Amino acid sequence: MRHLCFIGLVLLLFSSCGLVKKRTTYAEGPTVSVAASETPAELQPAAAGEASLPAETAFDTPEDSAVNAVVATALSFSGVKYRYGGTTRKGMDCSGLLYVSFQENDFTLPRVSHEMAQEGHKVKVGQLQKGDLLFFRTTRRGGKINHVGLVVEVEGDDVRFIHSTTSRGVIVSSLREGFWNYAFVKATRVF
Repeated sequence: MRHLCFIGLVLLLFSSCGLVKKRTTYAEGPTVSVAASETPAELQPAAAGEASLPAETAFDTPEDSAVNAVVATALSFSGVKYRYGGTTRKGMDCSGLLYVSFQENDFTLPRVSHEMAQEGHKVKVGQLQKGDLLFFRTTRRGGKINHVGLVVEVEGDDVRFIHSTTSRGVIVSSLREGFWNYAFVKATRVF
């Protein structure tokens, strides 16, 4: 009976975010700059005697503000240790990180990664933007999506995303890293 319980527990761990053990080394530790860029010249206040922009011109659309808020919330969990099924600062798994980050900003997502993958619309890698969801299959068995991350920065062809791994907790990784590139299944946009 103990043997069956042990096998059941092992299978449960393999079907969750639990197999994510990619170790990435950084010279000084991973950092992501999410500061606002400088205001373009065409959006600067008009000098005396120049025409000004219409009053309805804004720096961010409501969608941009929502994306920035969700990404900032997710980044606030950096360093939180991994805990299967966790949704608190004491520990969280990959889907728990996104579930909480969206929920704290009044957006509802399903709780598990393979159900999150059904939300929004599919996006090609070359069209990824901050706030998009990345889905991975980190195990050969089962064939089901079992890991999710949130894009926090796109710079050229480097896509950086935040997620929770069993070995390092909540971290920012690059989609260019061999393991994540290989395990990548699809991306969706929910905003």
